[in-house]
Amino acid sequence: MATSGERGPVGPFPAGVESDEQRDAYDRLRRRALWTMPSGLYLVGSRSGEERNLMTLNWATQVSDEPKLLGIGVEQSAVTHRLIADGGVFTLATIDRDDRAIVRKFTKPVAIDAAAMTANGFAFHDAPSGAPVLDQAPAWFDCAVRQAVDLGTHTFFVGEITAAGFRGDEDTPVLRMEDTRMNYGG
Repeated sequence: MATSGERGPVGPFPAGVESDEQRDAYDRLRRRALWTMPSGLYLVGSRSGEERNLMTLNWATQVSDEPKLLGIGVEQSAVTHRLIADGGVFTLATIDRDDRAIVRKFTKPVAIDAAAMTANGFAFHDAPSGAPVLDQAPAWFDCAVRQAVDLGTHTFFVGEITAAGFRGDEDTPVLRMEDTRMNYGG
């Protein structure tokens, strides 16, 4: 059974999976299968008023061609969730595969130095919306929230791309979940 602060197995469960032990085993199997799905790692920037944050995120995808829409899944307890919900904007930036260690620097709310324009010591600039983008990001998108869908533990924010850009070479290999020892999901 789950201890305080942990969730137990989440159904539905297939036929024959009835005991707590069977549910725990099936839940572990399902998480391992979900971890095999190819997934990128990104930095999502958020801003509401003068408050900014950058956060590591892996649930992101393009969801429409016309208009150009991106969707991101953000845990509802995250500072970033509050800032996106209140500010109505977010940025999504890719990470250079050679910068894989950077993702761990943005797993908790960051220390922003607005005067130096740094987040946890890394230089950033504001996208046209005012949400932050790490300067060393190979590519970035600035998005205006068009829809927010409550999905239990997460909200799926759908944003229309209002600006985009590259830093240097468009062919920079970008970080994927499998390039790290991190896993998230399930």
